[in-house]
Amino acid sequence: LPMAFGAVNARRHVGLQQLSSLALAGRTLLGPVKSCKFIVDESTNQSTLICSAVRLIESLDLTSAAGQLLNETIQAQNKEFKTGMNTLLFLVGAWSNAVVECLQQNVPVSAIVSVMSEGLNSCCERVQCLQISIHDVNKELCSSSVRPNAFKSKTCQIGCDSLLNPQIFLYFQKDFSAPEEVIPTIACSHQEDDCNFNKRLVSPLAGFGSIASLVKSADDKSTSVIAGSGVTTSSCNKQKLTHSRYFSTPQKSHFSSQQGNFQGYSSGPSADLCECCGLGHLAMALSHGNQAGTKLLQSIVAYQQQRAECSGSSQFNTAEIVTCCLLGLPESYSCVSPGFVTLVSPEQATVIKHVEDKLLRVLMVDGDLTEQYRHLGFNRPPNVRTILEHPSLWEGRAGDSWLSSMLDILISFQVNLVLVKGNVCENLMERCVANGILVIGSVTWDVLCAFGEVTGAQPVTYLTQLNASCVGSGAQAELWKARDGRAMDLGELVPVRIKARGIALLTAVLTTTVASKVQLIEDEFWTLVYRLHHALNDEKVFLGGGAVELLCLSHVQMLAEQPLQPASQKAVKEFHNPWLAASVTEYRSVVLQALASGWKQYLSVLMCNTAKAASELEACTSIDRHLKKAADSGTPSAYILTEFGRGDLLRGGSGPFADHGEGLKVYDNVTAKTEAWRRALDLVLLMLQTDAEIITGPKRNQLLNSHVSSEFMFL
Repeated sequence: LPMAFGAVNARRHVGLQQLSSLALAGRTLLGPVKSCKFIVDESTNQSTLICSAVRLIESLDLTSAAGQLLNETIQAQNKEFKTGMNTLLFLVGAWSNAVVECLQQNVPVSAIVSVMSEGLNSCCERVQCLQISIHDVNKELCSSSVRPNAFKSKTCQIGCDSLLNPQIFLYFQKDFSAPEEVIPTIACSHQEDDCNFNKRLVSPLAGFGSIASLVKSADDKSTSVIAGSGVTTSSCNKQKLTHSRYFSTPQKSHFSSQQGNFQGYSSGPSADLCECCGLGHLAMALSHGNQAGTKLLQSIVAYQQQRAECSGSSQFNTAEIVTCCLLGLPESYSCVSPGFVTLVSPEQATVIKHVEDKLLRVLMVDGDLTEQYRHLGFNRPPNVRTILEHPSLWEGRAGDSWLSSMLDILISFQVNLVLVKGNVCENLMERCVANGILVIGSVTWDVLCAFGEVTGAQPVTYLTQLNASCVGSGAQAELWKARDGRAMDLGELVPVRIKARGIALLTAVLTTTVASKVQLIEDEFWTLVYRLHHALNDEKVFLGGGAVELLCLSHVQMLAEQPLQPASQKAVKEFHNPWLAASVTEYRSVVLQALASGWKQYLSVLMCNTAKAASELEACTSIDRHLKKAADSGTPSAYILTEFGRGDLLRGGSGPFADHGEGLKVYDNVTAKTEAWRRALDLVLLMLQTDAEIITGPKRNQLLNSHVSSEFMFL
């Protein structure tokens, strides 16, 4: 038989180079100060602004195996955590280059795989000292947020029925003609004993309807007063230069000049972000510069925490949060509205105008509301062969029969509102509109569950299953109104709000005037939501701002500098070969230095993106200086804790947190970050071990005699 041999292109490893090239496109997406990218659809010439590795990879033409594997890896990270994808993408590129360098130095593949995996596991164990419990974080953030003259000492209690009381609940949909009526619900006593985040409410709840009214004092423009609460808050809104008039959030405009009450908490000018307590502080520390999204999330946290105190439910529940993107309004109009805000056609909006003051009977459909829909697992009768399921000659007659029967069912049960999880037949939608029945499709399961809890409605798969016990009652529908009290007509679609008494559902209404920015704003908001969600699930966070990566870099370099030791019996047993075990020991330092180069690239690009260094050379010089100081201190972790506590490395006066003072802490998720590291290295090592070609037969001699024979390794 002809001798078989493995050919590994030591100079041009195709798969790793493809990973590196794809990752290179996402370098500017790393860190809190991102340079967004425009993705242009060649078929429609429409552009979308992105700042996420997920959207970037989705937009690229991934025809190679390496591209497909990278896409699956990033999608898996996004599905599980909704954060950490940019870090994953960057480290894939950095470690791909590092592995290629190892191959060029003739390091065996087995040594690369073994040492890199061992090094990353050691890093994950080492950085556990930078984990801080959520309880300690909230206690520290609460105590550090107290500033001179920031609050008056007056405290008022929050009753358990304040937001859930029927009378107070009506203020979420307060009439716009009575802005002077406010509810003094918010109070905070900044005593250290009360800083336990399980017992604190985010303050202020400014903007949930007219719950709180912010009034500027005549003699001090830097002070905001929450009317009726006795709480005075200092404002740190400062005028600042933005890069673009199109992508900035205007503090004042002709749209936002009217400060009337509106249906939600505005993300425009309000009390200082730092004056929120409990989870509100943690949300901002995890925001990484997303100030507008933080204001919305703090409002959601405040509402959910107050409900949790009354009902004993979860303090923060992502299932009770939905988003609705409105194109055509300034970003300062973004707010949180109780209930379900969605977009409907003008014809459906006409139905809402007629039922605006009525309590609606609700029906929920778990699936598509179409004639052809069959539930998952549906089996057709055996021994029956379908020749033509929907003959075109009978289409009108059969379709009319189904439409009429479905409409008769809805009318017989006096249903006014139908919430459908899937798609809705357009013809049925038209007939329902003509009969004053509102049908809304593409409703998520979480929304159906929320309405089911408060209305008593039970979802059905087909309308033929409907009975009286499945129909709920008590829902209301109205046109969504902006802060000036006007109902918005955004052209083809009209925003409406579906509500019910006692519903826990909250909608983050995200507004922008730039069409290409809609997806960007929604992605950033959900990233922020899930950062807080995972922090609470982990019950701990990492110190952020690059502290964890710097400690990893320091630790790996320390391992690489350790003197070589003979291969242990354990290593020989693991590889079943003394030669392989010896090669791992011999090349250990080279591979660990390659692993460390990935961390160093990460930190240097992070510093360049945040304008803390003019070039990667300057950034590397700064990193080396910190590494030397950390090594000289004898305890690198203690040094890093001190330096990052003072914000001396990657943060400063020109960063995204400059307006919030020097004491602001930055944190990262624990599980999401470490899983991003593991997924990145696993992908690189997988590509390393599979991107080899087995060549047999006559081509072997051709390669041996060719000028590229030196590029192949023959086994």
